[in-house]
Amino acid sequence: MGRSLLSHFSMVTYSAPRFASSTSRGLSLGKYLRRPQLIRQHNLQAGRDFRCLCSVAVSEPVNSESSSNPVKKRIVSGVQPTGLIHLGNYLGAIKNWIRLQDTHETFFFIVDLHAITLPFDAQQLLRSTRDTAAIYLACGVDPSKASVFVQSHVRAHVELMWLLSSATPIGWLNRMIQFKEKSRKAGDENVGVALLTYPVLMAADILLYQSDFVPVGEDQKQHLELTRELAERVNYLYGGRKWKKLGGRGGSIFKVPEPLIPPAGARIMSLTDGLSKMSKSAPSDQSRINLLDSKDVIANKIKRCKTDSFPGMEFDNPERPECNNLLSIYQLVTGKTKQEVAEECRDMNWGTFKLVLTDALVDHLHPIQARYEEIVSDTSYLDGVLAEGARKAADVADVTVNNVYQAMGFLRR
Repeated sequence: MGRSLLSHFSMVTYSAPRFASSTSRGLSLGKYLRRPQLIRQHNLQAGRDFRCLCSVAVSEPVNSESSSNPVKKRIVSGVQPTGLIHLGNYLGAIKNWIRLQDTHETFFFIVDLHAITLPFDAQQLLRSTRDTAAIYLACGVDPSKASVFVQSHVRAHVELMWLLSSATPIGWLNRMIQFKEKSRKAGDENVGVALLTYPVLMAADILLYQSDFVPVGEDQKQHLELTRELAERVNYLYGGRKWKKLGGRGGSIFKVPEPLIPPAGARIMSLTDGLSKMSKSAPSDQSRINLLDSKDVIANKIKRCKTDSFPGMEFDNPERPECNNLLSIYQLVTGKTKQEVAEECRDMNWGTFKLVLTDALVDHLHPIQARYEEIVSDTSYLDGVLAEGARKAADVADVTVNNVYQAMGFLRR
């Protein structure tokens, strides 16, 4: 299956066509089911990097612990164990998970099944999966509050993916931009079927846990649309009275999740191009700050990062994307307000600001790095956390997948 202050986050909802209704935009439901190409084509085509909802930030739309509604809302998110976790992953997603785990029921997992859609190294996958889990915990994800687990440890992910595949029109998948681009680049003989069908696995990841909200970046909110449409399609095809006649409870099989959108500034950009997102897949390691980079490496990367020839430092100048990005990073790692950073750095030159930013990054990442070393040195602790997280996740996921089996008419033993 995707990259701030939580109190500033807002929830964005969609006016998507609902399969559960009899009409949508003047078209009958039957037409939607017969002609899936009518369903939100522009949304399914909009994202250029359709991934599992991983490197993204999240928000807190409501106080889920208010007296009128004591039940916590549920949030699901994860990160692929490919490459090193970088500053964009941390500031855009993981740092906000820490806040959410106090106010929501949270499921955070390592999406290792998504990591095999393209050629991969098995030993590296094993190492990266453990390292990613350790970084989650080192950053402050608390296993006593959040379920932390490995995707492949909960078999319901794959089971539900297969069941959903039977209800997913091939046209929806053929329009996925990432599949088109990567298959064209790699050639048909080097591209597995999983690259085409993995958006269905992404949908299963979300729908298994009856998620209320899914963290997505502003540039990725269209990616959730396939999951929402698929949930509504399955609810119509197999839910309601049809399910009740088979002995089920009736009604909707899946909860249709809503997106959570980060504020401007939570999207961390490359150190070598202020218009491109910081990414694991970028060919140059110089483009990103990895969470485990040493002090000297961080200093060297900041020293060499792209700047401009304008005097002073300022936010939100469209002609200065690198300046805006570096100021945003400084703001997020120091916890200062945008106004405080603007006033502090307004008259600085690039040389001075880079030293200040380097010190702030090193100070912020040092405790994470120290905690990471403690966790990876205690394999029994890490294994125990992942096992308990998978158990908690399976308790929820198994209920969902069993409901789907029942609603689709499978004979259960």
